[in-house]
Amino acid sequence: MTALFTQNAASVQAQELKKFTLEDLNFGGNNYHNMIAENRWTAWWGDELVRTDVEDCKLVNKATGKESVLFTLDDIKAKSGLNLHSLYSVSFPEAKKPLVLLNDNKSTQLLNWKTGKAVWTIEYKDRSAAQAWNFHYVSRNTAYVKGDQLYVQTANGQSNQLTTDGSRNIVYGQSVHRDEFGISGGLFWSNKGNKLAFYRMDQSMVTDFPLINIPDPSWAPTSGSRMATPAPEKYPMAGETSHQVKVGVYDVNTGKTVWLKAGDPTDRYFTNVTWSPDDKTIYMIELNRDQNDCQLVAYDAETGDKKGAIYHETDEKYVEHLTPIVFLPWDSSKFILECQKDGFNHLYLFNTKGEQLKQITSGNWVVMETIGFNEKRHSVIIASNERNLIQRNIYSVNIDNGKRTLIDENGEGWHTASLSTSGQYIVDKYSTPTVPRNMTIVNVDNGKKVRYLTAADPWKGYNMPEYKNGTVKAADGTTDLFYRLVLPVDFDPNKKYPTIIYVYGGPHAHNVDASWHWGSRSWETYMAQKGYILFILDNRGSEHRGKAFEQVTFRHLGDNEVADQMEGVKYLKSLPYVDADRIGVHGWSFGGFMTINMMTTHPEVFKVGVAGGPVIDWKWYEVMYGERYMDTPQTNPEGYASSSLIPKAKNLKGKLQIIVGLNDNVCLLQHSLSFLKQCIQDGTQPDYFVYPGEPHNMRGHQSTHLHERISQYFDDYLK
Repeated sequence: MTALFTQNAASVQAQELKKFTLEDLNFGGNNYHNMIAENRWTAWWGDELVRTDVEDCKLVNKATGKESVLFTLDDIKAKSGLNLHSLYSVSFPEAKKPLVLLNDNKSTQLLNWKTGKAVWTIEYKDRSAAQAWNFHYVSRNTAYVKGDQLYVQTANGQSNQLTTDGSRNIVYGQSVHRDEFGISGGLFWSNKGNKLAFYRMDQSMVTDFPLINIPDPSWAPTSGSRMATPAPEKYPMAGETSHQVKVGVYDVNTGKTVWLKAGDPTDRYFTNVTWSPDDKTIYMIELNRDQNDCQLVAYDAETGDKKGAIYHETDEKYVEHLTPIVFLPWDSSKFILECQKDGFNHLYLFNTKGEQLKQITSGNWVVMETIGFNEKRHSVIIASNERNLIQRNIYSVNIDNGKRTLIDENGEGWHTASLSTSGQYIVDKYSTPTVPRNMTIVNVDNGKKVRYLTAADPWKGYNMPEYKNGTVKAADGTTDLFYRLVLPVDFDPNKKYPTIIYVYGGPHAHNVDASWHWGSRSWETYMAQKGYILFILDNRGSEHRGKAFEQVTFRHLGDNEVADQMEGVKYLKSLPYVDADRIGVHGWSFGGFMTINMMTTHPEVFKVGVAGGPVIDWKWYEVMYGERYMDTPQTNPEGYASSSLIPKAKNLKGKLQIIVGLNDNVCLLQHSLSFLKQCIQDGTQPDYFVYPGEPHNMRGHQSTHLHERISQYFDDYLK
């Protein structure tokens, strides 16, 4: 074990300090907004920085950080006539021109705030009723889906209906492939905004899962039917028939739609749709159902004809491309491709012929985000963990010579950046284990840094636990795994404490990083205040550690992850203040799967567990995610059998509470109910709690209720 850092509790006497409540610490709590670090919202107006707020927008002097009012909410409401409640979401589309882009549910307006005149206004009947919506500033055309049909409204207000067969079976212009592969929407305007690429998903062949909506408990005879209503969800389970996707292209000028001639869409995935700078070509990543063979394919945007595949990648396990290609602003014949083909996520420079010109970044670390470009310097701005595997830092990378320059404020902690239009400036927002939040304005050209915000500790005056960070070896005996240890308030090393392991453990996520309190969830602080030790470990299979680290779980989800977590348990048992007879575990989603897996694989270790929204058997999970990591139940029966928790139900000894949302369309109720059915047959006794009307995660103040329930369960059976 390597102890990296310890953050000590406050120096004042414990009896003088305040205690937290869940209303303070849970994001659904009534006082939560007062307990998070101060933040500021900003937008770029070319290379000018504007602070956007509720009551006004202020111009920020980049050399001093001082602010001056540009306009107020009252001014803008009076001049625009729009029903605006704040100025948080406004934008400034043209550098040096006093124009602000405004939206409400009725219209979009470009307003000159100096003259008070609207340059143009587009009216909508009811934007809030749209199932999808995408506005293009240059053309001022809007694409939207309403009543399952796809429409385009032009800059002059003319609305054109593109489809007539839209339904819950035929889905237009929305996210497809269940939000996998980096997909978050289905409407893609060209650069000039006169052509629209859009998804069409036929899911008529996909089986419905029977969810239901429960009526409000305050039903009265005058308020309609008291009967619950069906809310079926199209859900393609692993190994079963999946939906089929096509990509259409609508030309606003001609009013015609063509379809990309990609061939039979059966058992194929289409993602990362990108327009060429001249709007003549569409690029798309195409992936086979086995997800081990992908191509970047170019299509003629006028005819839909296939021009050819310009990049091809295979992997014996799986290939993941989560981001579209990005063209160089100074050379439209070259683009950046982001992929893991050398074992770590890096940037590669290609030309439109498909020739790899160079690998831009390399090393045993990952590019976490491509933020934008500085055209003058021929550089790309990225976030990476090059400095430390649990940090996120901002770099400028010169495309011509590959030189990387650290440009964030201090090279420590966890940084995000917003980039000005030219790429000359960034706003660097970050935290460290001891810093709640700072914001710094950085001149990328000369490296000058101006502190814009130093947030006060919002927890000052409260009785604080101690947050520690370190590493343990994975079950392979060689790989370092990062952990966070939260010690109880008023910790006494001569006492023995009950300990809760919080776990997620799945791909595309992590729990431990170099942000405030080492990334600690506020619920951990609440439980530490109640006298618990909290332990959090990022096992193999989690993100930002390279392909081999992530793919070690392939075809056997849960096996290596549990083995690594048990190495964490071994470390905990080596600590004299951990009560080995009072160890609990809690997690949600993949973490719910891990919680039950750990309790039933090692029933002698865990006294109490709380599993939220758990996967029980991967053959009941959806095609895209499940088959990437497990293949199909038909081709990997042994892996599915070893990962299933159904045969392990008989092993349950400790107290286990399972919590689900009744309308969970991610981890279906079939998982937890099947586990309950098996427990009944095996004579084991889990507890079960349902949130009616809630999806995979509890929303609003119900989250506070949820965490009160979780906490109480540990108080009842572990403390």
